[in-house]
Amino acid sequence: MNRRRPPRAASAGELLTTLQQLTSRARQEVELHRARVELAEALQREMLPATLPALPGLQTAARYTPARSGLDIGGDWYDGFVLPDGALAFAIGDVQGHDVEAAAFMGQIRIAMRAIAATATDPGEVVGRTNDLLLSVDSGLFATCTFARLDPVTRELRSARAGHVAAVWATADGRSGVTDDEGGLPLGIRAGERYPVTRRRLTSPGAFVLVTDGVIEGPSFPIGEGLDAVTRLVVSRVTADADELADAVLRAAERTGHQDDAAVLVLRHGATPRGN
Repeated sequence: MNRRRPPRAASAGELLTTLQQLTSRARQEVELHRARVELAEALQREMLPATLPALPGLQTAARYTPARSGLDIGGDWYDGFVLPDGALAFAIGDVQGHDVEAAAFMGQIRIAMRAIAATATDPGEVVGRTNDLLLSVDSGLFATCTFARLDPVTRELRSARAGHVAAVWATADGRSGVTDDEGGLPLGIRAGERYPVTRRRLTSPGAFVLVTDGVIEGPSFPIGEGLDAVTRLVVSRVTADADELADAVLRAAERTGHQDDAAVLVLRHGATPRGN
């Protein structure tokens, strides 16, 4: 008859050695995670614009807050820049994932859009060519976005949407709503996708606010309710300074209980120039 030997009790020295090994391994993992976070944060600092363009009667502001999971970085983005012909370009988007790869993909989108928009005046063409370029690098990621071009003279805003959430608008005379622009698939899904262009004029005093889904959606907070809440907020602060409005919209995102990162881009038209 076979008899099992009782397990041998580990000595204090063996337990200490094992504990030291586990501690060392945990420390290495923490340091690796910290290094990846610092890399992702550095990528984002370099890729999000330090300033946004504005015009007399047009204030602009943007805000970003990181996610509460993953590497806390890399998903949402915004941009604003002056084009060679004097028009202003604005963009906002949401890249799949929250890691270094997502941050790098976000950078590719920004660079591609800026380069293409310098020669293409149609927002639908800008988004379409950006989509095809991203597919050619075969990253396996996708992103939603809205790209808009503002004429500085006529104040016509032309925009194209790639699977991105709707924008919110309100005017000082009491009108408001959520844009129902027709759009195409997110970037990185299908080559040759077409992106219809929507036109609107930012002439009467008001605000046009673009957000990412982290602002309007949470674990138990549907997008529709989030858009309604942001619309009410914009209506109540439609004459506020662009920075104040952007801060208020971003604070409202906390009520959704969101885990995603969030970005806000505000165009406050018919506004008094800052400093007056």
